[in-house]
Amino acid sequence: MPKVIAEGKTIDCEHGSNLRKILLQNGINLYNDDAKVINCRGIGSCGTCAVKVEGKVSAANWRDPARRSLPPHSPTTDLRLACQTQILGDVKVTKFDGFWGQGSRIVWTPKKGKKELRQDG
Repeated sequence: MPKVIAEGKTIDCEHGSNLRKILLQNGINLYNDDAKVINCRGIGSCGTCAVKVEGKVSAANWRDPARRSLPPHSPTTDLRLACQTQILGDVKVTKFDGFWGQGSRIVWTPKKGKKELRQDG
């Protein structure tokens, strides 16, 4: 059973689970700012669920690089759309700032949540 480590939580999930659904079901703050309200609900068109994923996941389908090729994203970054990513093994997830999660500042890491990061400095 794969494990997802995100925002200081370790979550067990089924092989092939959708990363977006697993994060949201477990109270992970996947969306920044107004993206919590204004997002495509997992169809891959908005790009607001972009995260850095380390570990074994599905290959990117056509929606993922197509959306990330549009500004403010860049197809050269190592981000993935959580809504278009299936979990195939243990993964660690990091979220960055910016409406689309495309920024350079870390919002949360696999091991530390948002509040902990702010306290650390």
